[in-house]
Amino acid sequence: MLYYLFDWLDRAFDFPGAGVFQYISFRAAMSAITSLLIMLTFGKKFIGFIRRKSIGETVRNLGLEGQKEKEGTPTMGGLLILSAIIVPTLLFAKLDNIYVVTMLATTLWLGLIGFVDDYIKVFKKDKQGLPGKFKVFGQVALGLGVGLLLSFHPAIASTKTTIPFVKGNEFDYAWLISWMGDWTQNWVWVVYVIVAILVVTAVSNACNLTDGIDGLATSTAGIIGGALAILAWLTGNIIMANYLNIVYLTNIGELTVFITAFVGATLGFLWFNTYPAEVFMGDTGSLALGGIIAVFALLIRKELLLPVLCGIYVVEDFSVIWQTWGCKRYRRKHRLPAGQPVPVEERPFLMTPIHHHYQKKGIPEPKIVQRFTIIGILLAIVSIVTLKLR
Repeated sequence: MLYYLFDWLDRAFDFPGAGVFQYISFRAAMSAITSLLIMLTFGKKFIGFIRRKSIGETVRNLGLEGQKEKEGTPTMGGLLILSAIIVPTLLFAKLDNIYVVTMLATTLWLGLIGFVDDYIKVFKKDKQGLPGKFKVFGQVALGLGVGLLLSFHPAIASTKTTIPFVKGNEFDYAWLISWMGDWTQNWVWVVYVIVAILVVTAVSNACNLTDGIDGLATSTAGIIGGALAILAWLTGNIIMANYLNIVYLTNIGELTVFITAFVGATLGFLWFNTYPAEVFMGDTGSLALGGIIAVFALLIRKELLLPVLCGIYVVEDFSVIWQTWGCKRYRRKHRLPAGQPVPVEERPFLMTPIHHHYQKKGIPEPKIVQRFTIIGILLAIVSIVTLKLR
């Protein structure tokens, strides 16, 4: 909104300094600062309000050290995160930009799903929350909508994306079915929609899994957001896009204003969420953060970089899959009766997701988070560097 106000002031009255709002870099910086200030200004008040309303976390007994102390910690902090993303975006971004509108819709949609899940857990005292099938349905619906938008919207439709480590750095999903004949080119959108659904569902759920110890999901999401901000700016700058030989997208640079608000919100939340956490984000935050990362990557055509950029999420997700497969295999092999647990020493991990495995090994929470953060920074650097590795 401020963009339109200062644009009018600049054109109508040649208002001193108003022209600076034409620069994405300025508005992106202001968006990040505003988001951070919102978190730091209202964080304590929000936590106090949640505590007075007795909206606390119900912690499952996993046999982890320090777990009892977390019981009753204020939750649903994701509401504050989402507010700190949406408000600066509304203030500093161009609201007629299709990419910005899509990201705002994504934030609200997944935030709503996460809020319903937290509401059921907190107010209905149902530890299971929203049934998983409804969460998946919401994620699939979002992936379907984004996939169709990127396939058919006249201003942004394309099936091309950036692929790392390949000469030319460009991949067209049409190539996956071109061997079947020319008639398949009218159906390439189906392939792209499937990819979009898989990306949104996988990343959103993986971020949700990562939200298991103080500050882990917040710090990793902030790092990923910072890398995506750089990638969005490069993709929207025709000189840099041509230099790096990556897909250039007109008007995509406006998303930098959104993603810097995302980074500011996660850093601001980390102020209160770092060990020992004063507040948890809940599914309101974790489902939305993962979905935002996924949809943002799809919009800037960098979804194939996500396995590297979101390497922490991949490992967290894979650890759960491997643990489940390993336990099932042991059960079949030794014909364990229903209800009898697989011996701990026979499991691939002591506990999953993998951050709990390290907790079981006696590593303190802060050290686990710090090490994961360092790895996340390295992965972010590698993801950006891949644009020049061919």
